[in-house]
Amino acid sequence: MQSYRSLLSCLLLCLTAPLLVSCQRAPTLKQSLLAARPGGVNAGGPTVLAVYQPWFGDPAHINIGYNSQDPKVLREQIEKAKDLGIQGFLVNYYGPRREFMDRAYALMQEAAHENHFKVAMLYDQAVDAPGAATQAVIVDLQSAYDHYIGRWGVKSRDAYLRYNGRPVIFIFPHNDTVDWSWVRRAVDKWPDPPLLFYTNPNSKYANVFDGFFPWVQPGKGGWTGRNWGEGYLENFYRQMQTNHADKIQAGAVWPGFDDRKASWGKHRRMDPRCGQTFADTMRVFRQYVGDRAPFLVIETWNDHEEGTGIEFGLPKC
Repeated sequence: MQSYRSLLSCLLLCLTAPLLVSCQRAPTLKQSLLAARPGGVNAGGPTVLAVYQPWFGDPAHINIGYNSQDPKVLREQIEKAKDLGIQGFLVNYYGPRREFMDRAYALMQEAAHENHFKVAMLYDQAVDAPGAATQAVIVDLQSAYDHYIGRWGVKSRDAYLRYNGRPVIFIFPHNDTVDWSWVRRAVDKWPDPPLLFYTNPNSKYANVFDGFFPWVQPGKGGWTGRNWGEGYLENFYRQMQTNHADKIQAGAVWPGFDDRKASWGKHRRMDPRCGQTFADTMRVFRQYVGDRAPFLVIETWNDHEEGTGIEFGLPKC
């Protein structure tokens, strides 16, 4: 009787929800991640990173049952991520201007150091310094280097992610007010200059970045729910191969998107399709990039306000 009810539910779902590609069971989260590194974490292939939001516990964000400054929570999240084959967290970083997140980042890097894990920064571009955005970015990144990356920083700096010996910083842009050529000149003066990754290979500053990575986008059809980003990803990877072959190419996968819980939300949606969206973004990555990419970025581990978190598993139907 139970199996009959399950079959009936599946058939009804397929008839009433045309957004779902089929009733075929999508791969589990672990199966999808294994596809990125078929031989396991020690068998070569891209380093798998997951974007981590360090703001839970801050009253400005929703309550999801834990505090990002709780060392026990951080250790448990690292162990769970490692079990899935994830090798590091790409932690949203705002510089010293956001004290809660700065403290949470420091605790995460410490936990990573203690648990043989890696961290890197996804720097969230300063937008609260009108007329001085470029200088604000330079100040934020200098603080990151002085406290967390450079040789005179905290002991946990050994956990910071490097590629070919250089620290890696991913950048999440908000607008075009920053002169990234000035930022590049500033960070190149560090004793340990970083590799900078950006989301937009069409930027007028594209030449100053070392690499690029895609971010969650539905493609030309927009945020209708139906579009999961196939055309956007294919175009991004092709463009990297034809126009930016001299740059480092990183890949990205995501489970869907729904920002209705976010205070800044715009009712944008991307249907997770019972886990198939995650599997399909992984398929496109393997088809166009695969082992040629040094990094695969999961977007995200725990951004539950925008519906991209995989921390609690992929959505099920």
